[in-house]
Amino acid sequence: MLILIAFHLGGFRNLKHFYINYVQKHLVSYFPQTVSYNRFVELQQKALFPMVVLLKTLRLGENTGISFVDSTPIRVCKNKRIYNHKVFKDVATRGKSTIGYFFGFKLHIIINDKGEILNFVITPANVDDREPLKNPNFLKNVFGKLFADKGYVSKKLFETLFVDGIKLITGIRNNMKNQLMSISEKILLRKRSIIETVNDELKNICQIEHSRHRSLANFLTNMISGLLAYSFLPKKPRIKYETVNTYGQLSIC
Repeated sequence: MLILIAFHLGGFRNLKHFYINYVQKHLVSYFPQTVSYNRFVELQQKALFPMVVLLKTLRLGENTGISFVDSTPIRVCKNKRIYNHKVFKDVATRGKSTIGYFFGFKLHIIINDKGEILNFVITPANVDDREPLKNPNFLKNVFGKLFADKGYVSKKLFETLFVDGIKLITGIRNNMKNQLMSISEKILLRKRSIIETVNDELKNICQIEHSRHRSLANFLTNMISGLLAYSFLPKKPRIKYETVNTYGQLSIC
């Protein structure tokens, strides 16, 4: 588990290079009895369940009443290789994001205003972004205001979450009537880009996305270890704001 998490935090782009040229040469005092790389790839699957337990029980953030939700595509191969791809042939699906079609999965995450992950779920690429919000387990520790993009617009979903103490706040589409929102809600909705920054760090720093997987178990192991590595980052994207009481009304600046 420690080797996998250290890989995502070490700046290496390839696990094999990290294990052979760094762990087995420079970390011998910490890991004196390392196995071969092929054996390590086989054994890393056993670390999946303990890492999930560690992430779910100790490394998730605390809800502050201000949350952001979004999904990001996890591509497993390039589009021109979809018909020749075999590893995730019966598992991955085709989906569409803002930058076009892709083949793989979706990672749905909820974060707080401090950039900490509150919960996550992995789905096939063709699953609608609003589907995870219909699962009570995904919103188990979420309350207050939940900000999302226009892809989460749904009157029925808004009413369902509102009953559970969650106010879903989204942008409006061109063919929709304007919504009444407070000044603080409008400001925080503009700050929704914080979750895009988190997704960018997960992909470019923690490397949760690459096309070198050879099994579903190793794909999940890489994903969970990347999320764990992100939770250990000393500096995360966050929103700085102050709550001011002006004429008996609360506003955010």
